[in-house]
Amino acid sequence: MSTQKRNKKLFSLSNIITALLALFAAGMLFFPNFKATVLQGLMKVGLFQPGVHSTAHTPATELSWDVTFTNSKGETLNSKALKGKVVFINFWATWCPPCIAEMPSVNQLFKKYQSNPDIVFLLVDADNKLSKSEKFMADRGFGLPVYASQGQMPHEWFEGTLPTTVVLDKKGNIVFRETGVANYASTNFMNFIDRLLKE
Repeated sequence: MSTQKRNKKLFSLSNIITALLALFAAGMLFFPNFKATVLQGLMKVGLFQPGVHSTAHTPATELSWDVTFTNSKGETLNSKALKGKVVFINFWATWCPPCIAEMPSVNQLFKKYQSNPDIVFLLVDADNKLSKSEKFMADRGFGLPVYASQGQMPHEWFEGTLPTTVVLDKKGNIVFRETGVANYASTNFMNFIDRLLKE
């Protein structure tokens, strides 16, 4: 076979597509930021919407445990003391591509409600490495409050899958729980938060 024919076979459309797919798969497997960028793109086209309903919610689990969160300044928040507020809790890690992908939407949600005293945001670093997670937030221009959990985390909140997001209503009921990436800046989710704040 001549060199020209071999080159033509080598650069066939199917070989080029196969090579591009292989590069894409390798990028998704080995480069967390690449995977996060792909997930963010999919979020922008409407995928990964959090599973909230436009109808009235039914409280699932009432808060009956005591969990403490600490930030890098040594300030603590106790879950029982948060009754009377809507609480948005996001369990995440700096190395987790889906966590990285959804963080801009979490930051948008936070910015919308940060001046509202009736809602509290807890971004809980699953590794409890506050200096690393605060650097992550600062490098991206996010103002999200980062905490570490103290003691055992209730399995109703977090079973180990990252990211996991939980929302508690003002009575301490779990009214939302999502595992995996989601777009928290969606109109549907913000309407859900607005309804909780009015209760």
